[in-house]
Amino acid sequence: QVHLVESGGGVVRPGNSTRLRCKTSVPYSTMAWFRQAPGVDREYVAGISANGLRTVYADFAEGRFAISRDDAERLFVLNMDVLKPNDTARYYCAQRNGELRYGEEDYNDWGQGTQVTVSP
Repeated sequence: QVHLVESGGGVVRPGNSTRLRCKTSVPYSTMAWFRQAPGVDREYVAGISANGLRTVYADFAEGRFAISRDDAERLFVLNMDVLKPNDTARYYCAQRNGELRYGEEDYNDWGQGTQVTVSP
């Protein structure tokens, strides 16, 4: 079975940074981060290919967020810089086999999420 566990996040001031981590039981799979704020659909944040050679970012994440992976440690990381109040959401890591895709329905396995709250 695939197990994904997020950590990090918390409360951060606007303009500051935070780092989210996902510990996965399965290396070498396509990974992505999604987020969901109350009352809205879950949305794609960033993804990374199984070999780490391709990354994809949502428009709001470009230039601010950076995704990476360390398969030896089975870690999947999202660095988040210049945080804004509208980045406030619960962030989830997700896994699938095959190439990068961007829809929630394309991912098979999910962590339980971790909250990021950006507030002055």
